[in-house]
Amino acid sequence: MTLSADSPETTPEPYADYGYGSHVGLRRELNEDSYVVTDTLFAVADGMGGHEAGEVASSVAVQALAEGWEAAGGKVGQGEIQQFLDDADARIRAATDSKAGTTLTGAVVVPGHGGTADADAGGTGQWQWLVFNIGDSRTYLLNDGALIRLTRDHSQVQELLDSDMITADEVENHPQRNVITRALGAGDMWDADFSTATVASGQRLLVCSDGLTGELTDEQIAHILNAGHNAQDTVDWLIHQALRHGGRDNVTVILVDVTS
Repeated sequence: MTLSADSPETTPEPYADYGYGSHVGLRRELNEDSYVVTDTLFAVADGMGGHEAGEVASSVAVQALAEGWEAAGGKVGQGEIQQFLDDADARIRAATDSKAGTTLTGAVVVPGHGGTADADAGGTGQWQWLVFNIGDSRTYLLNDGALIRLTRDHSQVQELLDSDMITADEVENHPQRNVITRALGAGDMWDADFSTATVASGQRLLVCSDGLTGELTDEQIAHILNAGHNAQDTVDWLIHQALRHGGRDNVTVILVDVTS
């Protein structure tokens, strides 16, 4: 990933390496995850619905996102991303007769001044991760060895946890752990949550479906991310460990390393 900007006030453009992969898991017949990797846009969608319908929903979601990003020449901000997701929601409902939906999470690199991303990034003059999510797929940032979750799950157990009705230890085995409260193509809540984080050399951005986080704890993920392997080898290791811990769901991982 190399970026440029029109203003001389922009900080030096970041460069990144990345790896990605997806596995059907050990208990599913079909992989309903989809993902998109571009120079500056990285996203994962986890479909749900009847046989093959979830695959359609997730594929349509990342396709709409990628097409919107390409049409805008990669110059997008929060407003544009939400427009692409609104388009994805409509396309999923049309393609599946409103019988399927998908989660979606990811990040796009935006300039921290001027242009479409000015209001979103706060005008800092530094490149920003513009992070978005719908559902319980997650985006993390490894910064100085510390793993930070940049997204909040849209799920029933997250709401119960936030209300102190259950403890963190009860989440994993809760009967409603897989019930999400927001999705593209389903229900009446599909707006994304957005956040930003400053891009810095040495960071690792992790975008994944819950097939990873449902098998590995944040501590286990952080250990693998801190082991010093390159992006693709780290992705392969994460997927392998998710399978070793049960592989109960499709697992998809994108890892972006900011190298300068």
